[in-house]
Amino acid sequence: MSDHQLLMTDMGQRARAAFAVLSGVASAQKARALTAAAAQLHAHQSEILAANVQDMDNGRANGLNDAMLDRLMINKERLDAIASAVEEVAALPDPVGAVIDRNERPNGLIMERVRVPLGVIGIIYESRPNVTADAAALGLRSGNAVILRGGSEAIESNRAIHKAMVAGVVEAGLPEDAIQLVQTTDRAAVGAMLKASGLIDIIIPRGGKSLVARVQEEARVPVLAHLDGICHTYIGKAADQEKAIAIAVNAKMRRTGVCGAMETLLIDQDYPAPGPLLRALLDEGCEIRGDDAIMELDPRTVSADAQDWDTEYLAPIVSARMIGGVDEALAHIADHGSHHTDVVVTEDEAVANQFIQHADSAIVMWNASSQFADGGEFGLGAEIGISTGRLHARGPVALEGLTTYKWVVRGTGQIRP
Repeated sequence: MSDHQLLMTDMGQRARAAFAVLSGVASAQKARALTAAAAQLHAHQSEILAANVQDMDNGRANGLNDAMLDRLMINKERLDAIASAVEEVAALPDPVGAVIDRNERPNGLIMERVRVPLGVIGIIYESRPNVTADAAALGLRSGNAVILRGGSEAIESNRAIHKAMVAGVVEAGLPEDAIQLVQTTDRAAVGAMLKASGLIDIIIPRGGKSLVARVQEEARVPVLAHLDGICHTYIGKAADQEKAIAIAVNAKMRRTGVCGAMETLLIDQDYPAPGPLLRALLDEGCEIRGDDAIMELDPRTVSADAQDWDTEYLAPIVSARMIGGVDEALAHIADHGSHHTDVVVTEDEAVANQFIQHADSAIVMWNASSQFADGGEFGLGAEIGISTGRLHARGPVALEGLTTYKWVVRGTGQIRP
């Protein structure tokens, strides 16, 4: 057994022991632990910010692009937001023990489906040190033990945040092994996590396409993930022009490096004002790669190639196409989308309902920016990620998504004839 396998075996065994404790902990104690963890994030502010400066300096020296640096950076405002997110999770209703449904059979047996934690969750992520706090908070609040493996570019920030979170957990009387951080940056540790069947119950990757693809290919435990965030905005012919401009500009330019950013703009060929829509994006500094019809509307646009329709830019670039109605928009999304978030902008309710019914996406929106694809905006508190698969959980994964259920059958002595 390799050193990394030995490390993961040790961490997994300690996580399972911590999970056994968490499974019997009252909701109020878990909430107190997270409130204390949030306070410790504030108390360790100078330490966390100094660690992040070190990561940022290393990132620039190693050639990280602007989008990655933006994800990596923590300032006082972002740290306050991280701590607030932990407090919000503490205040959320505990899903554990909730009765999903109840049925009394003719023989008097009462059948209930009751929410229970998943167990030990492994989270593998890149760049975003806030995930260390979000994942720890969501895992603990839902009764799970977590093993965190952040990217090497954020190692110092992750260590500092993890240290603060654990201090709060221990202060509240819960085991420190409920939240563990893989301290090594060696990529072989990821491979050991992916093969830790029997120790880790589920893996959740949160990062770029290459990371998620590797996890999905190598994992020997279940995976909850999304591979791409190729999000579309379809401007229907009945779209309000002011809404269309505001939604498209926000969906692309608010933050270009998030998975909910619009990557493809589809404009109905009968929409009366495509020119001002394109100008608004161009004037904001967005490069538009369009088809021939788009290029005729503004000389600043450039030609799209076949690859553009399947590209998650995570940059101020958008592919754009004139489209022959909602059916054609849905067909384009089916061919090129990633089942993440797709938007229809229209005042025609029938068109909106057709889009909502037939768009096979984890999140479908009507007259709203795709940048709302975020657990906090859904009222879920912090999120662990967006799931685009069909099993277990879909869309923003927060507390409920980190639980499963068991059947509880209550009888009065019934036997089966």
